[in-house]
Amino acid sequence: MKSIAAIVAVALLQACLWLIPSGATAATMSASDIQQTYNEATDLFRKANEAASTSPQEAKDLYGKAAMRFERLATDGGIHGGELYYNIGNAYFRMNDLGRAILNYRLAEQYTPGDPNLIQNLEYARSRRMDKIETRQQTKMLETVFFWHYDLPRGTRRLIFACCFAAFWIGMSVRLFLRKAAPRWALVCLAILAVSFLTSLAVDAVTLSRSAPGVILADEVVARKGDGESYEPAFKESLHAGTEFALVENRSDWLQVELADGRQCWLPRTTAALVKP
Repeated sequence: MKSIAAIVAVALLQACLWLIPSGATAATMSASDIQQTYNEATDLFRKANEAASTSPQEAKDLYGKAAMRFERLATDGGIHGGELYYNIGNAYFRMNDLGRAILNYRLAEQYTPGDPNLIQNLEYARSRRMDKIETRQQTKMLETVFFWHYDLPRGTRRLIFACCFAAFWIGMSVRLFLRKAAPRWALVCLAILAVSFLTSLAVDAVTLSRSAPGVILADEVVARKGDGESYEPAFKESLHAGTEFALVENRSDWLQVELADGRQCWLPRTTAALVKP
């Protein structure tokens, strides 16, 4: 479980931002309500852990109550952070709800992408999925060649870009104004690194704007060739909870999605959720 200090800190920051007329959603919970709800959630989670070995059904009920209180901190408390979504994901994982566990781990990943516990839990949850969908070879090659784009968290890439960009212009200023010979090869390397990481960040922004990631929540769903029950199934087998996809089109009550292997299909909106806090 994560510390209350981090969650309260986020709550205070968002409370301050609420005072600025920026269109942000106001929280409906007071600081004392946030504290009480968090305490109740952690207490329920602890009791569920204690009951897990002797009374699995009781433990499942307690995990569900803990998840509801954690979620209330996000919906009513206006809190959105890696620690909170990590806790929600853990509660759902203990309930064997892989869809909502992976969804919340992915939400947590947006705030704390390099957290080793989060990475471990997310990968373990993925290994428990029924659908074994291989990533297409082209994507694997891109992940190998541009490993720094896929392996480094967005915050780390942003920091590297800022440092390289600043160092490049400092070196240029030294050459132009102080008439000192900053090594040309060093300036070239800094420029290449800055452009590379800026491109990486731009690709992230474009990808997220065009194709939001998502997760199937339903235990089992028949993927269709079109946006209606009258269309034929897209695949011989149904898809199951925890399977991830990229959104292609959002149409009324249906989502057109692309799986990791490149296949596309349509899913009822109620059976899946997008990774958007």
